[in-house]
Amino acid sequence: MIGKTLGNRYEIIEKIGGGGMALVYKARCRLLNRFVAIKVLRKEFVHDEEFIKKFNRESQAAASLSHPNIVNIYDVGEEDDTYYIVMEYINGITLKQHIRNNGKLKPLEVINISTHIAEALNHAHENHIIHRDIKPHNIMITKDGQVKVTDFGIARAVTSSTITQTSNTIGSVHYSSPEQAKGRYTDAKSDIYSLGIVMYEMITGILPFDGDSPISVALMHIQDPIKPPREIDNSIPLNIDKIIRKSTQKDKSLRYDTAEELLKDLRLSKNNLEDDVILFNDFEDSPTQAMPIIDDESINNNKVTESSPKRNNKKNSKKKKRVATLAIILAFLITAGAALGFFLLQGYLNDDEVQVPNFIGSTVEEAKLKAEELGLNISVVKEEYNSEYEKGIIIEQSKNEGRTAIEGSVIDVIISQGIEVVTIPKIAGQYYNNAEILLNDKDLKKGNVTEEFSDLPVNIVISQSPEAGEEVAKGSKVDYVISKGPESKLTTVPTLIGSNVDSAKNSLSAYDLKLGDITYEFNERVPEGIVYEQSQPSGKEVEEGTAINISISKGTEPAPEPEPEEEPVTKNFKFKLPKSEEDRDVQVQVYKTEDGERELVYEEVHNTSEKEFETSITGEGDVTITVYYDGEEAQTKDVKF
Repeated sequence: MIGKTLGNRYEIIEKIGGGGMALVYKARCRLLNRFVAIKVLRKEFVHDEEFIKKFNRESQAAASLSHPNIVNIYDVGEEDDTYYIVMEYINGITLKQHIRNNGKLKPLEVINISTHIAEALNHAHENHIIHRDIKPHNIMITKDGQVKVTDFGIARAVTSSTITQTSNTIGSVHYSSPEQAKGRYTDAKSDIYSLGIVMYEMITGILPFDGDSPISVALMHIQDPIKPPREIDNSIPLNIDKIIRKSTQKDKSLRYDTAEELLKDLRLSKNNLEDDVILFNDFEDSPTQAMPIIDDESINNNKVTESSPKRNNKKNSKKKKRVATLAIILAFLITAGAALGFFLLQGYLNDDEVQVPNFIGSTVEEAKLKAEELGLNISVVKEEYNSEYEKGIIIEQSKNEGRTAIEGSVIDVIISQGIEVVTIPKIAGQYYNNAEILLNDKDLKKGNVTEEFSDLPVNIVISQSPEAGEEVAKGSKVDYVISKGPESKLTTVPTLIGSNVDSAKNSLSAYDLKLGDITYEFNERVPEGIVYEQSQPSGKEVEEGTAINISISKGTEPAPEPEPEEEPVTKNFKFKLPKSEEDRDVQVQVYKTEDGERELVYEEVHNTSEKEFETSITGEGDVTITVYYDGEEAQTKDVKF
């Protein structure tokens, strides 16, 4: 694939990753002159028509998403049985790599990363798209700390058409919800469960469930309770523990209803790590109760009771009347006694009670003078930022105006710290999605956003108002202008076919166009050195500066010399098994890719204590050998046989 151009636009530069479903390459978009990531489906999937339909449908749906925490999908295409997705290129690492590099993460970092993931999920769910494969492997962290969720909408196509590809599920089963493990209906709450497992791994450094096989792990998600994070590490803040436990409830009805609810608790916890501030904390207060089954026997028993003799009905009726009469008399006596006690107590207390005045809007000194006249005391318990009242003014009181209080009582009040001020960050020069993140981090809002032509690249912020460094009230709006790139001017493509290279170059220059790639191929009908094909037809209007590719004839192709037939060659290979602190079994799979065909040539279970294993492989010419341990790609080597 290296060096190939897809869609006459995306030039493949290097391989940067891969999994059981696809290979990922870094490419350059010739049209916009930027780097992109291209996910190319493996050959074994391209002949599954149902899968290809779902793959295209789900990928195009995901392409409609636009959010700073979601990897953008730019294009979906197919060329010569090569199906691919063009995505935003992220220069960074996966969250899985970040956890491996750092172990368990700090609480504030866990909340920040989780908030960005939840914001991405909330945007997708509002657009009726469920991810279905949230795991650290599908979450990217850029070098400047941005969090990006990838593979939106693709998981739905994979799970329905590649269920037999066990290697695809090994990495995901650790994060799957109970309903996914059962093959039941999945919805937004399934994504919330998976995010809860990701949070668990971030804060503890370990997964809640692990086993010898994907099936055993799936059963644990269905049956076994999750050990609370604070039982693993009691230094974990209570709020994070509660959020994780609510998100990972096996009963969907006890989880957060929406990602927005989860976001509210995450945002509250960010500034109150040690205080119990969780809003949606009802998962322990409503235990599931078994209800009696209404079956035919129950209905029949009920009918027998209703058809008892009239004699019994009369006795029961008399008893019920006597019980009802006694109940009415007793209720009357209790009510009368309570009323009498209330009036006696009220009369006793009225001598020492005063009505609480309104302290809101007063200074503390004014409130104290007013309170002393009534025999009350004022206590300042808290200061809060407030946009309505100036600094030092009371904004809340523990007992409202008009209520009664005993003389000597203390009225708690909260006073204003005034408007909370934040410093405007510099967003000029940033991409527009980065600008939104910078504003959100400062609790500022996106204001009026306009677009203008400029020499800056597309989607770069040209200017902002207010300027960077200015101090404004928290929650203020910031207006900015985004670049639409240079203003395009149109020109006409000249006729290049029939000319030589120099003439073609001069013609293009005269029309303010550039010469693009030159391809040389044999052509029996066109003399050597003459252009026989151009990438844009003559007479078409294109932007000035567009590169036009041409094909030049090499003349008639000489008769090829017969090549000696190559015999298959068998070679022995040794591969190191993964290192492990404890000896464990590893499922080993070795694939060879030869002439575009992929074949499983070795599959065994080895113990890590063996250190390495050996196998022989037969092949011809250039062969790619790929080794998987427990379904995850471990190493790839190109071998010439």
